[in-house]
Amino acid sequence: MKGLTTRAMIVERYGIRLSMQQVAEILDVTPNTVYNMLADGSLPIRTYKEGKRRFASYEAIAEYLDGKDDEAKKNPGG
Repeated sequence: MKGLTTRAMIVERYGIRLSMQQVAEILDVTPNTVYNMLADGSLPIRTYKEGKRRFASYEAIAEYLDGKDDEAKKNPGG
């Protein structure tokens, strides 16, 4: 159920594909940080290109967020 709720919330707010600006907003970092993470391979979310623009699917974002939630539950102290 958690996965469906996460997906529904993302689609409602952002749509089915997210720009790197929107990814930055969700990760609470600057867009430049997202592009730096892309360049060095450390962005933990799958992305794809359409023309010259790069996007992430709502599914990739939801998987990442749900994974972080699972990690937090396993290690509640941080």
